[in-house]
Amino acid sequence: MITPTLTTTQIDTVRLHIKKTWKTLTRSHEHLLQSAKDTKLDHKTDTPWIVYISPSEDCPNIQAILERSLSSKDMQRLQIRTLPTEAEAIKEHGLLYLPGPYVVPGGRFNEMYGWDSYFILLGLLHDEEWDLAQSQVDQLLYQVKHYGTILNSNRTYMLSRSQPPVLSMMVLALFQHTQDEEWLRSTVPLLEQFYYYWVVPPHLNPATGLSRFYAFGEGPAPEVLFSERDEEGKSHYDRVKEYYQTFEVDDYDVNLYYDRENNQLTHLFYRGDRTMRESGFDITNRFGPFSADILHYAPVCLNSLLYQVEQDLAQINAILGNKELEQQWRDRADIRRVRIDECLWDEEQGLYLDYHFQSGERRRYEFATTFYPLWLGISSQAQAQRVVENLSLFEAPGGILTSTHITGNQWDAPFGWAPLTFIAVQGLHRYGYHTEGDRIANKFLAMVIKEFERHNTLVEKYDVERCSANVSDEISFGYSSNEVGFGWTNGVILELLAGGGKKV
Repeated sequence: MITPTLTTTQIDTVRLHIKKTWKTLTRSHEHLLQSAKDTKLDHKTDTPWIVYISPSEDCPNIQAILERSLSSKDMQRLQIRTLPTEAEAIKEHGLLYLPGPYVVPGGRFNEMYGWDSYFILLGLLHDEEWDLAQSQVDQLLYQVKHYGTILNSNRTYMLSRSQPPVLSMMVLALFQHTQDEEWLRSTVPLLEQFYYYWVVPPHLNPATGLSRFYAFGEGPAPEVLFSERDEEGKSHYDRVKEYYQTFEVDDYDVNLYYDRENNQLTHLFYRGDRTMRESGFDITNRFGPFSADILHYAPVCLNSLLYQVEQDLAQINAILGNKELEQQWRDRADIRRVRIDECLWDEEQGLYLDYHFQSGERRRYEFATTFYPLWLGISSQAQAQRVVENLSLFEAPGGILTSTHITGNQWDAPFGWAPLTFIAVQGLHRYGYHTEGDRIANKFLAMVIKEFERHNTLVEKYDVERCSANVSDEISFGYSSNEVGFGWTNGVILELLAGGGKKV
């Protein structure tokens, strides 16, 4: 699927850059001081960086291992602590220890992220980084075992929220290479544990049988308070309050989220804000301004991924010879498919839309997650055709628009992201729309490689209308920088160059 507008030399140059970048994005014991540093939090220069060890681990033993891996000078700049059993007891934030190497996204994201890791893994497998690929998956399994779930990232302030469930897809992608059945069997209890995180309250909405994002913890997200400030020194939350003061909002009852009299954001706003970050789409107006109303929705993306988890656990049980369990998981997936059809498919619009629990209506906000059911094989052929008929809503000169709305948020128009373009391309190919899939893949590759030649780096997001990596001036909320690296962009480029969109 190599686009004719790109030369072999151009493509080879980018491939070589990505191959080298895996090394610079890898964090292990030797990089612990580098990993522990967190530009997203305020930190006094003369104080050590804190690394927390799971209470179920042998902390003295791990300390001894670290002392052998690091210089005494580095160890003096670190403080190793045992993680309190209650997250609320943490007074000073720090890095959560992981035993093996892992790849970080890049830039300000100097830790391991949940859903980024899936796209990173695809890239590692293409580049035959077998040991690092194995370790990437093992660190996520370790998180489930020792920290209760896969975390938004391995920092203590992320203990209260997860990220989109892609672990089962990662396990099977790695197993395709290793064929290690003993290892596959060992993952099942942890895959099930992570699955149940999403399918019991508060993540489950019992009335529909569908799940929602739901983060724990109270108040503003610590990493946002310090690091997401504009030139005037206003935090993201200050800018949100100004928005509520200035604009009428019809999407939801603003009084739930903003106390106008005291000019304060409410506890429910901060719960919604943390939850929006668990979704991975931070920030978009997909669930109303700043997605504050996200708690009241069954999202297309999450429920599509949970269908895939059910199918993956069926497949794993089939490989392991557990026919009865295989059928149980298939049945769960079938039930979810029916519920997705009932609640999330909008026949009139010809799109999958997020479902509001209280009103019983779908939100008419066109978002690129409409391609998830095509990507994962949930759609009927007729539904896929309807989505493809709406492709012009999302198709842009540089790939797939995140949404059809310009809001000043990075997960809305005119921005496009590697994962959503990849998901759309794979979904189109899965249902036989190869011309469309190739066209979008080629647009994205042409844009990314052109911008790489201009800036000599790959970044996390692009303006797909202007085909530009310069996005900061267009982003009004959250952080406006465009981070370099960049893990999931690297992985998606390698998938698209390999024709990965055509895999079923």
